Amino acid sequence: MATIHDVARHAGVSAATVSRVLNGRETVDPALAVRVQSAVSALGYRRNSVARNLRRRQTTLWAVLISDIENPFFTSLVRGVEDVGRSEGYSVVLCNTDEDTTKESEYIAACLADKMAGVIISPTSDTSDVSPLVEAGTAVVAIDRELSQVTLDTVLVDNEGGAEQATRHLAERGYRRIACITGPRRTSTAIRRLRGYQRAIKATGLTADKSLIRHADFREAGGYAAMAALLDEDVRPDAVFAANNLMTVGALECLVDRGLTVPDDVGVVGFDDIPWARLARPSLTTVGQPTYEMGKSAAQLLSGRIATPGRPATRVTLQTELHIRESTNRPPA
Repeated sequence: MATIHDVARHAGVSAATVSRVLNGRETVDPALAVRVQSAVSALGYRRNSVARNLRRRQTTLWAVLISDIENPFFTSLVRGVEDVGRSEGYSVVLCNTDEDTTKESEYIAACLADKMAGVIISPTSDTSDVSPLVEAGTAVVAIDRELSQVTLDTVLVDNEGGAEQATRHLAERGYRRIACITGPRRTSTAIRRLRGYQRAIKATGLTADKSLIRHADFREAGGYAAMAALLDEDVRPDAVFAANNLMTVGALECLVDRGLTVPDDVGVVGFDDIPWARLARPSLTTVGQPTYEMGKSAAQLLSGRIATPGRPATRVTLQTELHIRESTNRPPA
């Protein structure tokens, strides 16, 4: 493999001149620059990015820390980050924290050790500790979930509004015992979606019943277990609002195993659109999130934070959209 010294000998210049040309310095004589570029092409020289980054304060890498790589919600979100990152000259590294605070801390340490230019994080908890990144001057943006102990650039959706709209829709369709399967108490999304559900129950005049609320883990198995517990109550629910896509899948599996039909026995609304939501039978009513736009907005904030570290933190809240399909298709009361 050709080295910078090979290029210098081939072009008849010094290694320092080659370095200045490759780094875009305008102080090099144009004729020499042409000779260097010709030598680079002739020898097939490729710059050692690792060594170059070691000489710099940071790399041209962004890290995206997501809480569950198996959740399709993150697919489009990460694509939005990557598209903006590449246009800005950054490559994106994906890290899966698996809803585990220990793994999250390890990845944060790795981001510092590897001199990441910026980090976008979907925190495992509202109290996730990103202070090592902030104190080191690394640009950080929170996405999907809020952090309570530090003020950062943050990209969210209107979780309360989306949950309220979903629950109101069930009430308008004639369902009266509407259950809610929400996520862990430590996450802002679970808290806010539960608040939206409760607000709709109150606004529609339905009876608030704590036995209709279950906290799960944002995973499929958690949704299944929560739905099973709801069905085992003395009086079962006639509808359920599940606060993320994987728990919706688990709840549907449980209803099938119990021999209950959707929407006649139990109406179902999920939060997050699912790729096959329109293809399932019955098709699934969902609260859609603009996931690509979330990733794009977070990446734009990160780029802006890198360029202007001292500017005030920005909070972006995007709107959700209720997609009404067959899983709530009970005629209105």
